[in-house]
Amino acid sequence: MTKLIFEKSIDGMSGIEITDNDIDINTLGIPEKFLRKQKVCLPQVSELETMRHFKELSDKNFCVESGFYPLGSCTMKYNPKVNEYLASLEGFTELHPLQDDEDAQGALELMYKLQEALKIITGMDAITLQGSAGAHGELCGMMIVKHYFKSRNDLKRKKVIIPDSAHGTNPASAGMCGFEIIRVNSNEKGQVDVNHLKQLFVENKHEIAAIMMTNPNTLGLFEENILEISQIAHANGALLYYDGANLNAIMGITNPKKMGFDIVHLNLHKTFAAPHGGGGPGAGPVGVIESLKDFLPVPVIDFDGKKYFRKYDLKNSIGKIKEFQGNFSVLVKAYAYILMKGNTLKNVSQDAVLNANYVKEKLKAYYELPFDLPCMHEFVLSGDRQKKKGVHTLEIAKRLMDYKFHPPTVYFPQIVSEALMIEPTESENKQRLDEFIDAMIKIAGEIDENPQNVLSAPHLTSVKRVDETSAARHLDLRYKNID
Repeated sequence: MTKLIFEKSIDGMSGIEITDNDIDINTLGIPEKFLRKQKVCLPQVSELETMRHFKELSDKNFCVESGFYPLGSCTMKYNPKVNEYLASLEGFTELHPLQDDEDAQGALELMYKLQEALKIITGMDAITLQGSAGAHGELCGMMIVKHYFKSRNDLKRKKVIIPDSAHGTNPASAGMCGFEIIRVNSNEKGQVDVNHLKQLFVENKHEIAAIMMTNPNTLGLFEENILEISQIAHANGALLYYDGANLNAIMGITNPKKMGFDIVHLNLHKTFAAPHGGGGPGAGPVGVIESLKDFLPVPVIDFDGKKYFRKYDLKNSIGKIKEFQGNFSVLVKAYAYILMKGNTLKNVSQDAVLNANYVKEKLKAYYELPFDLPCMHEFVLSGDRQKKKGVHTLEIAKRLMDYKFHPPTVYFPQIVSEALMIEPTESENKQRLDEFIDAMIKIAGEIDENPQNVLSAPHLTSVKRVDETSAARHLDLRYKNID
């Protein structure tokens, strides 16, 4: 097992040259209450040992470059390295965000053209790039919903309808904006129950501000009644909000505007192949229809025919939601990806859908398939069959690690018992998909013949079985010097 860097510490060892000049702490102007009363506990290691330590940790990490990452709903696709190179160009990395518009024309042009591209992809009429992640985009969108009804003096609309299969960020974002959450049930096809939706509008007449939906939904199924749902929302004065987490399934084929959505958030850090996972950075642009564009946060990027500029004079703007222009490097990578794909962006979605359906059809004989329908970019299996034999989905996920695959998303969406949510993305070829399928089939066979081998997995990873519950409830993130 890898030692902590503190355990590699040798008294007197250093990776830097320490000045011999004495520093009088009293001359630094630091208030007494902020001064340490005892020596700080830091590891004493050379530069070489430090580099070796972090290289060793890096080698233990799992990433898209090291293996298949079928993490459902997260779209863990490959990030072309040229995107990283472009984002590292001096003209981008050394440009100060407070630079005058006249001296930042290149960056502003890129953002403006990215806005225009996203307008085409989503069908929306106006875009803000400020959001720093998908959930941040959701928060921005729900703030727009709230401000929209406030501007109309329609203050009764304090409720938001969200499907029972929704991402957890949906009710969280709406709740942070002060909305009451109402759940609409799924029907026997795993889609929004339209009859239940109609009933909710009758029961909460003139109180519904919006419906938040993902399409395709978290089961990987296209909401075939989306136009009727849009008509129901608009006929009752409500807005329709699009969670763009699953946009990878529909790019160039259809768009949220055609489905009747009024507000859209996107996840540039997944759909458009910027790095995803590990805590960031992300980008969550928000798009709106014409009647909502004055509610966007400021500034938006505009062009007067001669120069690009930051526009602040939006009549009903909700104000800024992020300092400066959001996570600019992610915007560069996303724009590079869109330029690279061009008119072939449609192929991305078609390949993602093809891959998902291929894996689904190969595995449905070995695991329960709650909704045996053609899927979009992802699908959800159930481990109920294996649970009856004493092996839960979590054990299946852990055993998969021994085959050098990252586990899929487990236990989500919650409306599926023992859920395994698998998203291959378009990045993987048939050979890699077949290897994954073979591993999943072998695990199903092990559960029949030798379940203990799965229950005690993983066997080949650097860290074996861990207690996730205790780790989550009792965080221990700081090294404590025992002596």
